[in-house]
Amino acid sequence: MKVAIIHDFLREYGGAERVVEVLHEMFPQAPVFVAFYDEKSLGKHWQRFKDWDLRQTWFAKIPLHKKLYSPLRFLAPQAFSSLDLSDYDVVISSSNAFMAKAVKVPNGTHFCYCHTPPRSLYGYSTMSNWDKNFLIKWGGELINHYMLVKDWQVAQEVDEFLANSQETQQRIKKFYRRESTVVYPPVQVDKIRQYLKPKQKRDYYFYINRLGLQKHPDLAVQACTELNLPLKVAGTGPLLGDLKKMAGETIEFLGFVSDDELYDLYAGAKALIYPVEDEDFGMVPIEAMAAGSPVIAHKSGGPQETVIAGETGLFLQSFDKEELKAVLKNFAQQKWDRQLISQKMEKYSVEAFKQNLLKTINQGNLEEKND
Repeated sequence: MKVAIIHDFLREYGGAERVVEVLHEMFPQAPVFVAFYDEKSLGKHWQRFKDWDLRQTWFAKIPLHKKLYSPLRFLAPQAFSSLDLSDYDVVISSSNAFMAKAVKVPNGTHFCYCHTPPRSLYGYSTMSNWDKNFLIKWGGELINHYMLVKDWQVAQEVDEFLANSQETQQRIKKFYRRESTVVYPPVQVDKIRQYLKPKQKRDYYFYINRLGLQKHPDLAVQACTELNLPLKVAGTGPLLGDLKKMAGETIEFLGFVSDDELYDLYAGAKALIYPVEDEDFGMVPIEAMAAGSPVIAHKSGGPQETVIAGETGLFLQSFDKEELKAVLKNFAQQKWDRQLISQKMEKYSVEAFKQNLLKTINQGNLEEKND
């Protein structure tokens, strides 16, 4: 098979980019098409992609596109649909808000690995309060109306949807009226397990994510400050300055951490605090649990299907600081089998992802030929 990989863009490193890394590992000869990439924004993570056959769309030629990519997102569907993919048997798009799924695949099969339908189009919380400014809100709503119509149209042209979770599968059904197959994203379960130390002393809680509104890092910082609990915070984002102002002496901000540092932090934590709103899937809780750490998560989105209450973690019902403080007190009274927690993460491994993806692609190709 001649394979092409399509991804929205490369300017930050998160769960979607980890999926693309494994796709590239599976199909190392496949070119990776992106709307644009931003070496500076990726920082140290650029080393992961610098030797790939990366190909940008004409979107990358627009002046100031790296700064204005959000208001210019209405051009993304045209940029992706203009790619010539006529020589490829299989095209796998990794798509979220920038509509990589808009590609045209005239002679092959298009599998869209959907991280979620664009959150901003369907009423889900986002990383920032973009609608505070009247002019930005007015312009954003015009763009979103156009993008909403376009998102529906391009979704109907995808040959087969792959969802990263049951949560995303439900969204695909609700917003696109399309069926999909759940293929859980790849987590480095086997590698992370090497850091598991069942008898290790654990004296801190841990938070890692992009420091934006939908991730609610302020909840973890405020609760641990008021309870005088040690909390290590990894990650960067727009809320970092505000978080430092509200943090007490028990809060430590780590900024960027390498994978090895991250896995060690997971293994050494009492628990991961994950008060994320309507998470699409959530690779971070899986990584933490693979290292044996229980998870305190908000009961919404992906963690509802990956965290088992009382066995691998606890749930928050709201984003109330007092509730989190109560849950933290309750957590301290319970015992956790860290080996068991880690064992339950096997179905989210890289190998499981590869097997399930290839099985779905092969089945999809067979059905296409029969049609």
